[in-house]
Amino acid sequence: MIDMLKRHEIQVLRRAGHSQIEVATLAGVARRTVQRVDIEAAVTHIDTAQEREAREIGRPAKAEPFRSAITEIVAQEPNLLAVEILRRVKLKGYTGGKTALYTLVSALRPKTVRPLVRFEGLAGEFSQHDFGHVDVGFLNGTEKRVHFFASRLKYSRWVEVSLVPNERAETLVRIFVDHFAAIGGVPLLAVFDRPKTVALKWARDGRVTEWNPLFAGVALDLSVGIEVCWPASPWQKGSVENLVGWVKGSFFKQRRFVDDEDLLAQLAEWRTEVNTQRPCRATKAIPAVRLAEERPRLRPLKVVPAELALRIPVIVGPTAEVIHDTHPYSMPPDAIGIAGTLFLYRERVRIVAGRFDVMHERKFVPGAGSTLPEHRAQHVAAVSGKRAKRYLQREHLLKLGPEALAYLTELTHRRPQVWLRDIDRLHTLLATYGDDAMRAALAHGVAEHAIGAEYIAHFLADAVTTPRLIEGDSTGQPDARSSFVGHPGGSISGSEQLSLDLPSANAIAAPRGARVQAAAGARRAGAKRRAWTRASTALPFDADGGRS
Repeated sequence: MIDMLKRHEIQVLRRAGHSQIEVATLAGVARRTVQRVDIEAAVTHIDTAQEREAREIGRPAKAEPFRSAITEIVAQEPNLLAVEILRRVKLKGYTGGKTALYTLVSALRPKTVRPLVRFEGLAGEFSQHDFGHVDVGFLNGTEKRVHFFASRLKYSRWVEVSLVPNERAETLVRIFVDHFAAIGGVPLLAVFDRPKTVALKWARDGRVTEWNPLFAGVALDLSVGIEVCWPASPWQKGSVENLVGWVKGSFFKQRRFVDDEDLLAQLAEWRTEVNTQRPCRATKAIPAVRLAEERPRLRPLKVVPAELALRIPVIVGPTAEVIHDTHPYSMPPDAIGIAGTLFLYRERVRIVAGRFDVMHERKFVPGAGSTLPEHRAQHVAAVSGKRAKRYLQREHLLKLGPEALAYLTELTHRRPQVWLRDIDRLHTLLATYGDDAMRAALAHGVAEHAIGAEYIAHFLADAVTTPRLIEGDSTGQPDARSSFVGHPGGSISGSEQLSLDLPSANAIAAPRGARVQAAAGARRAGAKRRAWTRASTALPFDADGGRS
């Protein structure tokens, strides 16, 4: 069937005096079509679908003879399921498929039309919040998907928009609080759609049955009410129903950006313009002016963004660690198996488990962990057996990263008989100098092929002038202590000096048994203890491997 506008064109050309052949050529249709349109009534509308239905063009559906029966059923029970209607119609002789019948049921079922109610919020009553994303093309030809979070006060129309790395729950609550801090207060209610970062489950009537625990905890801290709406339901949100669409159309689609830095700069400029310079089309007033009226109705922010802590239930694992988002955080060994709470701040992590309260610097690199020096010593002390202690010390060293892995692998293969002794000394150096200095020294050792605790002590002594005191060392008087390789900087008293027990050149002339003892690090009978006062006096090689 040709459309009604084409039929109207044919009729106009015929009234103008053109022959049927000329009209067929000008309109691009067959001559018989022109003949058929000639005898039709004048075209009065252009609804082709309506005309097709009126002419009953095409083969009727198998469900069509049952139209009256279906009309009667849906009139009596408007909400009856279509599958039940299908069952009843089959009892009356219907033999067709369910698709044809479902289409007819949908056309005959009474439609409930809800009136659109557009309401304005009162001062300090509502704020609307939502995530959005848009693909941004930069002037250099690259394209990037940008995520953003938008907040807007319904009364004053003051808007805050921030770029975010993702749309996770933690990102939501932190930007949520940041925006309230920028606005200068908290309204009575915050309106959201129904994302998983806010509500996890809800009933058929729309009532939320399970909230996201992270979001619910922050809402409780802020004392702000939460309203959730069905997505794509503008009548539930009042006059500011399309916040994300407005941000996209007003900012992202109207501007061009050089790079990420230019995008942030233009976003700040746009926020200033729409909040303080441009009148809102809905209220005919500048948002900053109405915000001055609204701010006395906003309540004070109870939690500043820097002190916002997300509460996460945890259990201290068998390795005396709490793992959050792939990041292990150390705990005292006595806390193993105790349930507690992890308080997740922006830059730090606090773990409370029973009587234990531990603070860590927060880690962001995937897999990176945090082990406090005092916990290392406690873990070693809690392990029974000399060999188990050494392997635990080696695990502490391996957590420093790839530098430690490369160095300890080389150490184990070069000194297979005495590497346990070096591990003990390296662990002491780790407690003395800290992770960063130890990591740099191990990298230096790998680069110089200097394998042994004495070399690491030498590198640390040269790089760090005042080492950190080991836990329990409260004298703070390094001058009264002797310095030796393995404890640089005088970290133990003179009465506790230990010898490196490295095999010396004299061991070559000794009997075979004495040479074996010397190579294994044992002190020869009758030999006096020696303290190395300078790491530079260490031999450039030793029988266990040493420098290559």
